[in-house]
Amino acid sequence: MVLAVPDEPARGRKPVLRDELAAVVVKQQDPPERLRIICYTKWAMSLVNKRIVVGLGGGIAAFKTVELARILMQRGAEVRVAMTESAQHFIGPTTFSALTGHPTAIDLWDKSYAGEMHIDLAQWADAIVVAPATADLLARAVAGMANDVLLATLLCANSPVLFAPAMHERMWLAPSTQRNLQRLLADGANIEGPVRGLLANGQEGMGRMQEPALIADAVEELFAETRSLSGKTILVSAGPTIEDIDPVRFISNRSSGRMGYAIAQRACRRGARVILVSGPVSISPPGGVEAVQVRSAVQMHQAVKSRAGEVDAIVMTAAVADYRPVAQASDKIKKQTGGMTIELERNPDILAELGKTRVGTTPILVGFAMETRDVVSHAEAKLKSKRVDLIVANEASVAFGGDHTQATLVSHEGNQPLAPMSKRELAERILDWVYSRIK
Repeated sequence: MVLAVPDEPARGRKPVLRDELAAVVVKQQDPPERLRIICYTKWAMSLVNKRIVVGLGGGIAAFKTVELARILMQRGAEVRVAMTESAQHFIGPTTFSALTGHPTAIDLWDKSYAGEMHIDLAQWADAIVVAPATADLLARAVAGMANDVLLATLLCANSPVLFAPAMHERMWLAPSTQRNLQRLLADGANIEGPVRGLLANGQEGMGRMQEPALIADAVEELFAETRSLSGKTILVSAGPTIEDIDPVRFISNRSSGRMGYAIAQRACRRGARVILVSGPVSISPPGGVEAVQVRSAVQMHQAVKSRAGEVDAIVMTAAVADYRPVAQASDKIKKQTGGMTIELERNPDILAELGKTRVGTTPILVGFAMETRDVVSHAEAKLKSKRVDLIVANEASVAFGGDHTQATLVSHEGNQPLAPMSKRELAERILDWVYSRIK
């Protein structure tokens, strides 16, 4: 729910400069009831004179796309709109024509248009944002279909594409939809949302389209991408490790890998060569990274150690098991009368070994400290004992599983507490810190 937005300037007025900020309060739907402040320019410099094609699929969230187009124009962009036939059941093209000052593209066979509309739109666009992106639209985009003006434009696109999915939770969680999302990401597309909230039928669930202001922020990011890490190699570890007891049972933890995968994705977008060493997780590696899949702490130790000499920075987000069974049963251990004792032995301390064997200041070493109490003091001790450059300290109750977290950056220069933010935003903060030391 947007509580305050900048007034829309008259068309043709000089853009407001970046230091003229406006605050927007957005009620986040995931996690619920969290309020956060987002500061952005009335017309952010990254969108001034940018040409954005806004595409609409056929979903009830299409009414929110009017606000998205308006915000993009506020921030200095020139906007043109393309709609599927289904989208026109929810909102009319005249609305967007009046708002943008350009005819809305709705028909590949428009006899009044002298030329190839989809090719012209794709060549004109500096970026394309599709909101709402329905399950059907995502599937057709993955298949490379071109049976309407929007899909044909997407197929011709040579500029960044951002999808803002919107659908019922069951459609969002369907394996086919998740496969389609991963294929789009692998093809270089960007995804913003969805979030958890009230859906069209009144149910609560995941699938609500992201708020227009945040979609506009994501569009800005397409142009704000910095190649600050070009020529650098970053190794990121992520996810849990699994220590097998027998072929059925194991010791592990609740790490989802989302934080490490976010860092890998953002580092890749900044131009780095990224090596992602990951334990077993349910998410797919970002496109463009070199993914190394491991299972146990010993395997992760070997994978990291073998590549440490070729990297400029190592970010160890993985929740590596501290102990493993001394012996692994070859068959399932049968239930017995009374208790059972499993003897454990220490796993390699990967981060401590990296700090101990490092010569000079390369590679830069970043570790994570997830604690249940005394979070910062434990992180400060870890910073010294493991001889690393930065510890990202967070509390287990807010760090596991979700897309948001809260952390404190603990370094030898001091501690920097951060506000609650998405893991993608935290990834950017960590990479900003790494960049300031790596250049």
